Amino acid sequence: MGRQPAFQGEELTRMGDVVRIGSRASRLARTQVAEWLAPIAGRFPGVTFKREVILEGGDQDRVTPTLAEVARTAGGSAFSTNQEAALVTGRVDVVVHSLKDLPTSVHEGTLLLTTPGPREDVRDVLCGSTLAGLRKGATVGTGAPRRVAQLLALRPDLDVVPIRGNVPGRLARTTRGGLDAVVLAAAGLNRLGLLPEVHEVLDPAVFPPSPGQGALGIQVRTGSPAAALLAPTGDPETDACVRAERALLAELHGGCSVPVGAWGRIGPDGLLHLSATVTSLNGTHQFTATGQAPPDSPEKLGTYVAADLLAQGASDILTTIRNP
Repeated sequence: MGRQPAFQGEELTRMGDVVRIGSRASRLARTQVAEWLAPIAGRFPGVTFKREVILEGGDQDRVTPTLAEVARTAGGSAFSTNQEAALVTGRVDVVVHSLKDLPTSVHEGTLLLTTPGPREDVRDVLCGSTLAGLRKGATVGTGAPRRVAQLLALRPDLDVVPIRGNVPGRLARTTRGGLDAVVLAAAGLNRLGLLPEVHEVLDPAVFPPSPGQGALGIQVRTGSPAAALLAPTGDPETDACVRAERALLAELHGGCSVPVGAWGRIGPDGLLHLSATVTSLNGTHQFTATGQAPPDSPEKLGTYVAADLLAQGASDILTTIRNP
């Protein structure tokens, strides 16, 4: 992915400057913008930050059962295509994404700034029950192929059904929607303060998250004043972790329809550690690979771990999913 240009000076913070921020309409999207802005706005007192809501295909189409189908209809991503278009045409100056929703290849003429930190909790959460507490044949809701595959790898007896919608709506399905449990990202639950009383936080060592999960993606036009202004605002360690995860996903030619989990973190040894899995949709086959490298080589690490997965036979799973 492209990197940002060097910071070009405080002259961009003169009084009257406006930075228009694009994001989706949900409460979670609003919360993410506020989270990103909190440490930023005070650094640039002469800049006015204005938020603009942009509806995506995944927001407008609540009927189509899978996000992969929505993405095909949208001609790109279910949760980023319209925001990228608004950025390219100049309607907004910056877009704040959930990084896991953003394809590994961003729109020409745009780039991702250094990822903000600290990253929210990367893990998934089983809401409404613990994994061991689910009865045999229990019904669990999730719309993500990765979560479906990883659940079935741990509990092949479960009846996993597709669900979509915002975080509160999916969470409510455990109390009045006929589901025994749902799987949601800890990051969204934490940001909204909605972690339910009965839950289990799933160990990322055995249930690795979506690449980029818990992180924000800050996208700008290449060479724009906003890119120069915001260039020094990210966190290098968080950035290294997500760059490794996204490089792995890119090497596997993956997206929202591919059951790839990846978890990057800086260890006590100062090295960047990456573990990843590819799991068949029925959960019967799973390939796992790990690696470590200096934090200044995240893309190389992602490529290395992806190559290990492919060498083990993960390519057969990926080919089957792409060519059903």
